[in-house]
Amino acid sequence: MKQLRINAARLENSIFTLAEYGKNESSGLDRTTFTPAELAARDWLKQELESLSLELRVDQAANIWAKRPGTEPALPSIAFGSHIDTVPNGGKYDGALGVLIALEVMKLLNEHGIRTRHPLELVSFSAEEPNPFGLSTFGSRAVTRKLKRTDIIGVTNPSGQPLTEALRSAGGDPDRFEDAALSLAQLSAFMEVHIEQGKRLLNRDIPVGVVTAITGIYREEVIVSGEANHAGTTLMEDRNDALTAASEIVLALEDVCRRHPASEVVGTVGRMTVKPNAANIIPEEVSFIVEIRGKSREEIREAIAAWETRIQTVSRHARVKRIVMLDQDPAQMDETVIRVSQEQADRLGYPSYLLGSMAGHDATHMASITRSGMLFVPSIGGKSHCPDEESRMEDIEKVANVLLQTILELDQRLD
Repeated sequence: MKQLRINAARLENSIFTLAEYGKNESSGLDRTTFTPAELAARDWLKQELESLSLELRVDQAANIWAKRPGTEPALPSIAFGSHIDTVPNGGKYDGALGVLIALEVMKLLNEHGIRTRHPLELVSFSAEEPNPFGLSTFGSRAVTRKLKRTDIIGVTNPSGQPLTEALRSAGGDPDRFEDAALSLAQLSAFMEVHIEQGKRLLNRDIPVGVVTAITGIYREEVIVSGEANHAGTTLMEDRNDALTAASEIVLALEDVCRRHPASEVVGTVGRMTVKPNAANIIPEEVSFIVEIRGKSREEIREAIAAWETRIQTVSRHARVKRIVMLDQDPAQMDETVIRVSQEQADRLGYPSYLLGSMAGHDATHMASITRSGMLFVPSIGGKSHCPDEESRMEDIEKVANVLLQTILELDQRLD
C-alpha cells in the first residue's frame, strides 16, 4: 500500500478539463458561485463521481459529497476536498486542485481495490470565494453551524437574484438550510489541499507545505477627523489635515508589521475614502479599513498594541475613531494530522516545510468540528486569483501522494 501513487497524467487531464468551465478570453476563469459556468462544472464533477459508484449527495447548502464505504461503517468518515468556484478572472488551481486531487484519490483506490476502515468522503464546498452574494466560505460555514437560514433570507446579488433561488439551482434547499450542519461525531478528520498563494515554498525549493494554522483576521474601520479649510490661504502651521494624519497612521501600521519578528504578521490598508475629496480643500475626514493577519492570536494582539501606541504619537491634531469590524482567531490545525503528513512526506522522500496559511480556507471552519489539516502546493511567482496562477505538475503530484498516504495512515490510526 505504501507504494501506491496517484496517476499524474490523469490528474493533469482533470485539471485542464475542469479549467474549460468558465474560461474567458484572457484565459482566466469566470466561475463564481451559482453562475451557469459553475453549475456546469458541478454537473461535470457529479458525473465523474457517479462513474466511480460513490454515494453521491448534494446537501442543503449545495455542497457536493461523495462517500466511499469503509469496512467499519460505524466509524466516522475521513473527508477531504476543497471548492471549485473561482474569483472573477481567476486561475485553474485555487480550490479546484483540492477537489481534483480528492477525485484522483478516489479513482486510484477503486482501481487498486483498496478498502479502508473508515468511510472516505470527497467534498466540494459551495461558494468558498468572495462572491456577488457577499457570503464567502458559504458551504463550510453551513456545515459547521456558523451560517444560519436567517443569514441567507433576503440576500441578493447586484442583479437582484435572490440567494435562495440561486441555491436551489445548485441543488440546495434554503427551507431546510440548517440541516446541512454536521455533528462532531460524523467526521474523524478533514484534509484540504490548496496552492500556497505565496512564495515561501517556492523560495525554499520545497514541494510540500504542511499547514500548522490558518491565519486569524482582525479588521477595523479607522475614521480620522481634521478640519476642512482653503488649500491656498491656510498656512501649513495652521492646518489640521485629516489625510496627512491618516497617512502617518497607515505608515505606522506598515512599520509595526515589518518590524514584528514573525514574518507572517501582515497589515494592509486596501480601502480609503477622503472627504470632501477636492483638490483645493484640506481634507476634513478620512476613513479607511485596516486588516492585520497572523498565525496566532498573540501575534495579532502584539501588532495591534504596538500600532495603537504609534497612533498616539503620529495622529497630530486629528481625532481618531476606531471601530472593530472583524476579530477572527486563527484556526490551529490538528497535531496528529500535521505529524502524519510530515511522516508520509518523509517516507516518500519529499522535503516538507511547516508554515501558516495567510489566506482563509474552508479548513478554517472545519477545524471547529473535527481534526483538520492542510497541505500546500508551491505557487509559481506566488501568484493567485489571476489567470497567471500556476503550479508545477511535479509538485502537485508529490503533494497528492502525501495526501493519499496521509489518508491511508489516518485510516489506520484513528478510531
